[in-house]
Parts: sequence; structure tokens; C-alpha cells
Amino acid sequence: MEHNKPIVVSLGEILWDMLPSGKRAGGAPVNFTYHATKHGADGYSISAVGEDPFGDELAQAVQQTGIKSILQRNAYPTGRAEVALIDGIPEWTIVKNVAWDHITLTEELIELVQQADAICFGSLACRSQESHDTIIALLQHARRDSLRYYDINIRGDHYSKELIDEQLRLATVFKVNDEELVLLRTLFGLSGSDEEVCTWFMNTYNLDYLILTAGAEYSTIWSKNGEHSTINTPKVQVADTIGAGDSFSGAFTMGILQGASLRDAHKVAVNTAAFVCTNDGAWPAYPEQIEDYIGEQGL
Repeated sequence: MEHNKPIVVSLGEILWDMLPSGKRAGGAPVNFTYHATKHGADGYSISAVGEDPFGDELAQAVQQTGIKSILQRNAYPTGRAEVALIDGIPEWTIVKNVAWDHITLTEELIELVQQADAICFGSLACRSQESHDTIIALLQHARRDSLRYYDINIRGDHYSKELIDEQLRLATVFKVNDEELVLLRTLFGLSGSDEEVCTWFMNTYNLDYLILTAGAEYSTIWSKNGEHSTINTPKVQVADTIGAGDSFSGAFTMGILQGASLRDAHKVAVNTAAFVCTNDGAWPAYPEQIEDYIGEQGL
């Protein structure tokens, strides 16, 4: 491990997105690790792939990006998300009972998490009991001063109020988008403005930061000390939005770990996500100096 760099670990799904144009490696946690690594992290991805050719290819794809990983191999098929075009609109089906539904708790994983300066996790990988138990146990092994970044990342029906409550109790940062916030209002019986709802989550779960993203419109970050930052989303020529939210998360996490102010960490996150939107896929090659690129956005 490169001890001069912050150690950042993600927990959860890794899969092939089966797009009309072909398959593409992805999964929110590994996307997060990719972008945190590009911003200076010693980044690791914890997941599982099958003992099949898709698993071999996925492990190779991760290695080629420079992401470090602990990818367990098991007898279940490698994860994939199938896409069907219904009247031209893509509908995703995330295949169930795949390798990443069966991440096993090991001493190797515990040791890595205990060294982590930041850990990213979401709701999807906790849809199965085995991976749920492993992820919750790993979070309980995290250092008290670690940044524990919960990107709720709701997909399909793979969530419950009980799971969200359990994960929020282990988080120090909560990222939610505007559509997910509508769902959370219903689940938790909340009313009032978005700011009032976000403040309720901040206070109820004693969070250090809450991040609300609203796609092409804006994003707002509140911090425990009462500071907040709102930035309008830059208008760029969008190739696709795959991985944009994960890149925001990875960049913001690294900004905070490297001592940036809330506003500066937010600026870098917004500009990184805008850069990713101008490229195909979640893992674009970065410019030689990403700082130069994001500086040019003029926020």
C-alpha cells in the first residue's frame, strides 16, 4: 500500500452492463474507486466475480484501469445488468443471485477496511443476506475516524426502510439524488422543503455531510458545522451520464481527505462529473492534468 496516499475502499457490486453496443464493465462501487484513484487515492474495490470467462474478463478490465481490488471468485455467475429497449427507452434488469451477492467475510477484507481512510457503500449490494452481512460487518470494523460514504443508489426494488436506516447509522456522508429523496419522504413519512428533509437526515443520523444531487440542474452539500454549498451543474455536451454520480463521489471524497474546503471539494466533484458526462462510459481516460481541466470550467 502506498502510505503517502489516502486509502479508499469500495464495497459491493461489480458487473457487466449489457448494452446494445456491447458489454461494458461497471458497478457504482468500482466506478467510485476508479475516480478516487484518479484523484490521488490508493484505491481498492472489494467484490466478487464468477469462475467463468466473464469473471476472467472483468478482473482483467479492473486491473487494466489501475484499480486495486480483492475480487473473490465463487461458483455463481459473474454479475450483469441486461438492458431492453422498450419504445426506445432503456429498462435495466440487474440479474439476481450472481457472484457479488455472495461476498464472504475474510480476515483479508477486515484488515484492508481497518486501514481505510474512506469507505464507499450503497444499498444494491445488500439485497442478498450474505453480502449484506459481510458489508455491515466490514463497516463495523472501520476506524472511527474513517469517512464512510453512503451513496444510496437505489435500483429497482432492492431496498427497504430498514436497510436504509441500518446503513445510515454506519455512515458519515450520505449522497442522495432528487428522485431518491422523493422516495425517502414516503418511506420515512417526511414533509417540508428539500432542505428541511435533508436537515432531518443530517440530525437524525449525526452525519458529517449530506449531498443532494439534481442531475443537470444543481447539487447542494450540507456539512455538520452548518456550512453549505450549492453549485449549478455545468452545461456540457453529454455523451452519456454513466458513472457521473460515482465520479462526483470519488472526487468529493478525495477533496475532503486531502484537506480541501467544502466549496473547493464540491467544485472539483461537479467538474469531474461534467467531464465524465462528455465521455462514453464510467471509466474515461483522464486528461494529463485533471486539475487543469476542472480549473478551465471556471466555477
